[in-house]
Amino acid sequence: MDAVLFDMDGVIVDTEEFWRARERDVILPAAVAGEPPAQDEIRGINYRETYDYLADNYETALGRDEFLDLYESAAADLYDSADLLPGFDDLLADLREQGVRIAIVSSSPHAWIDRVVERFDLDVDAVVSTEDVDGPGKPAPDVYAVAAERVGADPADCVAVEDSPNGVRAATRAGILTIAYGGDPEATELADHAATDPEALRAVLAELGAPM
Repeated sequence: MDAVLFDMDGVIVDTEEFWRARERDVILPAAVAGEPPAQDEIRGINYRETYDYLADNYETALGRDEFLDLYESAAADLYDSADLLPGFDDLLADLREQGVRIAIVSSSPHAWIDRVVERFDLDVDAVVSTEDVDGPGKPAPDVYAVAAERVGADPADCVAVEDSPNGVRAATRAGILTIAYGGDPEATELADHAATDPEALRAVLAELGAPM
């Protein structure tokens, strides 16, 4: 294994429950006329592409700019207060010490990812947002293909750590081995391996050849 590619929300920072609650209680009811979609339909997708998905498949009740504002206003404070998930800083330090290349691969915009990297002084080789990709975001493979290229690794020599089904799909389609993190049933079923907590993730990475 040459590189580990981490999703951000729900894998590096403890924001996934916040976003799921905000989408369930505020964003989707405001955005869709009638019964809103199941959250898993949009989980892991860039919020700008989420609007396009909703407009194509549902009757929307908000304009695009109003919809984006719901996400951007929530994110303004969230990434200044969110915590690292337990054990991530130690895991990252151990991987770096052993020469494993690291990338963050997220559907979030660069401003949000960069805020997390700066706040926690995360030592990574590449930060890749769907904003960097000339094509669709997750579940399409493009963002993971770009990440592997940026860390100088063959996709077959990378491992992706994802908590959403769409993230697992994206990495798999890029030819990258996947670990579903956090226990989502669909992501777990789709992934090559699964880990529910930091110690389990460390154990899986060791089994896959990371020099832990």
